[in-house]
Amino acid sequence: MKKDDEQYLNSAQLSTLLKQGAMSRRNVLKMLSAGAVMSTGIIGFPDPALADSVPVKGGKMRAAMSNASATDTLDPAKANNSADYARQFLFYNALMEIDDTLVATPALASSIHSDDGITWQVKLRQGVTFHNGKNLVADDVVWSLLRHQDPAVASNVFSLAQQFKSITAVNAQEVAIVLSGANFDLPLMLALPAFLIIPAKTTDFTKGIGTGPFTCQTFVPGMHTIGVRNPNYWKPGLPHLDEIELLGVTDQAARVNGLLSGDLHICSAINPGYAKQLEASGGRCKILESKSGMYTDLIIRTDIAPGNNADFVMAMKYLQPREMMVKTALQGYGTVANDTPVPPWHPLYNAELKPRPIDLDKARFHLKKAGMQGAKVEVITTTTLDGAIEGGLMMQNIAQQAGLNINLRRVPYEGYWSAHWMKDPIGYGSINPRPTLDLSFSQFYLSNSANNESKWHNPQFDQLVVAARGVQDPTKRKQMYDDMQKLIYDDCGTLIPMFVSSLDGYSNKVQGLKSWPAGMMMGYRFSENVWLSA
Repeated sequence: MKKDDEQYLNSAQLSTLLKQGAMSRRNVLKMLSAGAVMSTGIIGFPDPALADSVPVKGGKMRAAMSNASATDTLDPAKANNSADYARQFLFYNALMEIDDTLVATPALASSIHSDDGITWQVKLRQGVTFHNGKNLVADDVVWSLLRHQDPAVASNVFSLAQQFKSITAVNAQEVAIVLSGANFDLPLMLALPAFLIIPAKTTDFTKGIGTGPFTCQTFVPGMHTIGVRNPNYWKPGLPHLDEIELLGVTDQAARVNGLLSGDLHICSAINPGYAKQLEASGGRCKILESKSGMYTDLIIRTDIAPGNNADFVMAMKYLQPREMMVKTALQGYGTVANDTPVPPWHPLYNAELKPRPIDLDKARFHLKKAGMQGAKVEVITTTTLDGAIEGGLMMQNIAQQAGLNINLRRVPYEGYWSAHWMKDPIGYGSINPRPTLDLSFSQFYLSNSANNESKWHNPQFDQLVVAARGVQDPTKRKQMYDDMQKLIYDDCGTLIPMFVSSLDGYSNKVQGLKSWPAGMMMGYRFSENVWLSA
């Protein structure tokens, strides 16, 4: 890289520009990327007692997420990545929240109850106001939830919302939800980012009017978001910060350099390669690892060629470098997967479904049956998808030995989710963890789901998903989820070679962080929980 003054602005200059707001996304990337990323050794593991420190009030925090594009949104219905989730949790709350043990706890709802899993009574917390001064009432909840059923909204949880048979306001502080079928996981479902509560009839999603810990001062899609402490927040003593700026920085080196230089306080999605080097360094910055159900997947669309041939899909399953991806691409910060979205530590995991090893003979057999020996296929990938490029290159080499020629094409991250995800015949994706298997299966595997990644259609699976929602008996429920995993394992075009640990980097000035299995950055809700030490 050519060394010049523009590329090597120092930290003081960068801080001044950031404070003045005189920046563009391109300039932020260029400046943060400058210099040698590992020029000083200053990283270690977090102190286990970190989250127990005495909170300090005030200060401004600058955080960076790995996702950024012109499609950044403050509309909960359109959120589809970690940056959207973290941004929206600045300004909105849901009826329920998921704690660090994956238990649903009341948030805007003071209580939620059902005897049969079908009819639910939701009582709202009193004294909650939106940022515009309006009191939270039942009509806001009714509108916020039912809008996801409107095809014109194009909600990412459209299929989930079809479970709502009716949602009505009993009175100003109580909502009645009737489902089309029993679902005892509803409290966890209502904690999803998509079901954040907004004022009734909201059509302008540039202002971020919600009940959340911060009010929206600035929102520039693809660049940054600034939130200012909500003095009327309903959670006593929160948030601790006066202000938070959330930057979209897709470049890995830029995020790490920003952390090292002190221009960033915290950043998401640290590359395992960086984390290994930073882990051994010790010093003023740290790494937080959270084991979770997050995964990088290879999506083979089963509705078009070549994925509409089951033998081709099976051949690809025998070409996945699962262990190598965990050991090399993730540097051990992950877990080998068996092509189902259920991690081995989950109580409903089907342990009989062993991860398929690399098997060139079986791959050749299925390629021959598919009539694709010597064929050429293209696999699309991009940066920021953990292990996707490294795994794709490994798969490319392995496939060549089996008689399949794979062209791994890297495309720009900008616009990847809108232009490539689920659209290319074969390409990589990345899914954040869901708190229940029903949510994972419903969003990414049901035939009628908008986010059915591989366009997989299996009527037996669809029936089992719906039926399992109303089952409370643990033995019967386990058997049903075992059967669903077996169907995915045998037949689905969504290949999951590994689960990815969430790695967040942060300055030792950042306090209050803790591991959170629901997702990176404390389940995307770090902003209201952290503070800066004096």
